[in-house]
Amino acid sequence: MNGRRTPVPRRSALRASAGALLAGAGTAGCTQDDTATPALQKGQKGQKPPVAVRTAPAPHRFPGRPVQIEHGPRNRNRVALTFHGQGDPALARTVLAEAERAGARLTVLAVGSWLDEHPEMARRILDGGHDLGNHTQRHLDINAMDEAQAYAEITGCAQRLHRLTGSIGTWFRPSRAQHATPLVQNLARRAGYAHVLAYDVDSLDFTSPGVAAVTRKVAGELRNGSVVSLHFGYRDTVAALPLLLTEIDRRQLRAVTTTELLT
Repeated sequence: MNGRRTPVPRRSALRASAGALLAGAGTAGCTQDDTATPALQKGQKGQKPPVAVRTAPAPHRFPGRPVQIEHGPRNRNRVALTFHGQGDPALARTVLAEAERAGARLTVLAVGSWLDEHPEMARRILDGGHDLGNHTQRHLDINAMDEAQAYAEITGCAQRLHRLTGSIGTWFRPSRAQHATPLVQNLARRAGYAHVLAYDVDSLDFTSPGVAAVTRKVAGELRNGSVVSLHFGYRDTVAALPLLLTEIDRRQLRAVTTTELLT
């Protein structure tokens, strides 16, 4: 993938808008792991992923990286924009299209119940060249669950991803938490995920603070290797994304998938 984005015709106008919104803001080799859990394999025996859906990459193992990854290398000009996959699919498609027009690639952590309602989104995400991962089945507070409940949340979403794409997804991120507890980390590994994906920049877009606030919050904390938490389903995020991409370009950073960020 070519991580550099090709300028679009409205880039100059966007850069000017971004400058106004950002006034006062601070500047703040891998091997593939194809392991699936015995429970997952047993639960899907005899099932085949739909032929119309593109096969997703399996989870990767990054030697030397901790189980819970919060950011990428600080010595490379790359960042990862990660999205919680839930909400109005029309807004999600708008986000994906905006990123693709700018040459950016995203990481989408999908909620299993969202995929149940909108299974076509799995293909849309993969066809755009984005990472697709697991954000639990029901998006509840997984860190507050007991072992059986938490494992069911992880494997429930993994099974849906596998049915739609032939893979349990590239990443796992805990729901309603920036970081996973040691128990949830262990359960994710048992389910086949070598790493848990956390983040170091929280956009707070889910609080609907307004476009300017989302843009300033991310721009003020963004730096080499940052993993940014964003959400589908919020109009502030849709409106802020072009400005964020312009700011990323102005700083000569590249918005890449988390897999590329760490590779």
